Amino acid sequence: MEETNGGKYPVRLHEFLEIIEYYDNFNDRINFLIDYAEKFKRVPENISVKPYPPENKVEYCESGAYVWTLAEPNSTFKFYFDVENPHGISAMALAKIFDDTLSGETEESILSVPDDIVYKIFGQSLSMGKNLGLTGILLAMKRDVKNFRRMKNVE
Repeated sequence: MEETNGGKYPVRLHEFLEIIEYYDNFNDRINFLIDYAEKFKRVPENISVKPYPPENKVEYCESGAYVWTLAEPNSTFKFYFDVENPHGISAMALAKIFDDTLSGETEESILSVPDDIVYKIFGQSLSMGKNLGLTGILLAMKRDVKNFRRMKNVE
């Protein structure tokens, strides 16, 4: 894990934050994130099909985001996402970022990601509602990881 401005981040997320910090101009950062959102891939049909289970829906996300978490044999996790709103660019970008940087990470790494990561990525200009919805994506991932831990401890 890498240290960034007082926070600990998994290496790939740390590297992404270093890249995004390069875009100190608001418009440049937004354009970078829009380009990132265009690379977003929806959850494959072998994982889930519509209508999606309500337990995968991210609370408070106006874009209709969903998260699926799979435990891998090597004690890491793989995340899948969908965003129902075709205009949910921020949610798509964040889902792509999390897939690229947190899939393949351990429970400890995922749970260590600070909840304010959304502001580090999108900047302080996010509305409270949008921040709440986007933060909900990370919180859903953390909830799922904790649930896997509980299930493992029961076995």
